[in-house]
Amino acid sequence: MSTETKPKAELYRRVDALWTLVRDQFAFLRRDPLAFAGMLVVAAFVFLGLFGPFLAPHDPIEHTVRSDTGSVLRLSAPSLDAFFGTTAFGKDVLSQFLAGARPTLIVGLFGGLGTGALGFTVGVVSGYYGGWVDELLMRLTDLTFSLPFMPMALLLLTFVTPNIWLITAIIAGFLWKMPARVVRSEVLSVRERTFVKSARASGASDLRTMLYHVAPNVLPIGFLYTAYGVAWAIAAQASLAFLGFGDPTMTSWGRMLRQVFASGNIRVAWWWVLPPAIGIAAITTSVFLIGRAYEEVINPEIQTDQ
Repeated sequence: MSTETKPKAELYRRVDALWTLVRDQFAFLRRDPLAFAGMLVVAAFVFLGLFGPFLAPHDPIEHTVRSDTGSVLRLSAPSLDAFFGTTAFGKDVLSQFLAGARPTLIVGLFGGLGTGALGFTVGVVSGYYGGWVDELLMRLTDLTFSLPFMPMALLLLTFVTPNIWLITAIIAGFLWKMPARVVRSEVLSVRERTFVKSARASGASDLRTMLYHVAPNVLPIGFLYTAYGVAWAIAAQASLAFLGFGDPTMTSWGRMLRQVFASGNIRVAWWWVLPPAIGIAAITTSVFLIGRAYEEVINPEIQTDQ
């Protein structure tokens, strides 16, 4: 084999391995109807997050829907002029819904990844080293548990202009505590196993032992809580936006609910309320359904009888 074909062969091998992994996970989720439905909802949500702003028929903020006579259609129910109706300001609800999926996806994805990565790292280091390292990190975790997320987030966002990345960082900075606790408890068990002790006895460094022997054995629980972190982050972002502390430059589902509430039409304009509310509920529920399916595999103690 020539030197030029070796990189191609390696690339093909990796692509084939990735495809096999995706196919196996798809087959696994198909065995659980609720998890499979959740996967379809998550796939649709990711699609909307990526392409929603391009699919929106109008600019969600600048465009105003008008009738044939030129008058602004305010609080108009769904019609041919606006399939999802209009807001109290004459804005197209469908366009706002499609555009609002992107910030929800960004916060959910990066907030969940940040929550999972930070919690996993703290849990592995704390559980592996024990002693004063464990004591320090767990007391920091206890401190995070004692600080209520919403009041602290509102306090922090009061002194700065909220933006989507700052909100994501705040969410990850508060929600990593649960993954850290769970991962640590798993590491405390794994570190006492024979293969870990053998690695230490053979002279492997602490870093190598954690990366190659401990971390791979607790990765499934880390991935599980990363998925849960996505749902937590989406709910937290929507809550902050509803309270008026979302990114003022972006339309989001939480901000849509904030606007309909502030306009005093939340009990009247159902077409303005339902799309963002159903969107938030659907994606958070779907993530938990997928997580539940994997949790039954990761944690044999909660497996259900088939």
